[in-house]
Amino acid sequence: MRSSTRRQATRQKLYEAAVTLIAEQGFSATTVDEIAERAGVAKGTVYYNFATKSVLFEELLRHGVGLLVASLREAAEGSRRAGGTSADALDAMVRAGLVFVERHPAFVRLYVAELWRTNRAWQPTLTTVRREAVAVVEEVLRAGVAAGELGGDEEPLDVPLTASALVGTVLVAALDWRSFQPERSVDEVHAVLSRLLPGRGGGR
Repeated sequence: MRSSTRRQATRQKLYEAAVTLIAEQGFSATTVDEIAERAGVAKGTVYYNFATKSVLFEELLRHGVGLLVASLREAAEGSRRAGGTSADALDAMVRAGLVFVERHPAFVRLYVAELWRTNRAWQPTLTTVRREAVAVVEEVLRAGVAAGELGGDEEPLDVPLTASALVGTVLVAALDWRSFQPERSVDEVHAVLSRLLPGRGGGR
């Protein structure tokens, strides 16, 4: 148990070092030596935990998006336990997404940048983890449609596209906020994005 906990802590240090360096100078320019030095471990420790730099980056993507998915799911479930509607759950997820970006800006910048590159070895991994994040939002949208809270017979809600749009909007808007309007609070940004949600003024 102690060995497992220690290895988890080491991997977390490597994730943090890698995401910071790669966000600063790009994947190709970042060396394993630099990652090891930033993490405060020996170079061999990097290869003990990850076979290659590419494998480290793929695991970094899985780890980071896994944290985001857990955060979104927890927000939605918390809203449901409090008796909220599907629109309330979406609103809680928007706030959770903003808080995630505030805490992990380097990872989110990296993730968003990689979404538009199609020549990477880890593209299948990126596609998979993106799908996981969007699927959490889809679940809430489908529940809202089934309950008659979102969409309607005359104007049915396009769940897959709406889910993708919401995830993309929150991540990009949050990055813009942190980069160009950092003086704004989470509450301010959340209030603006909240109006764009289905069932909150941005849709039926």
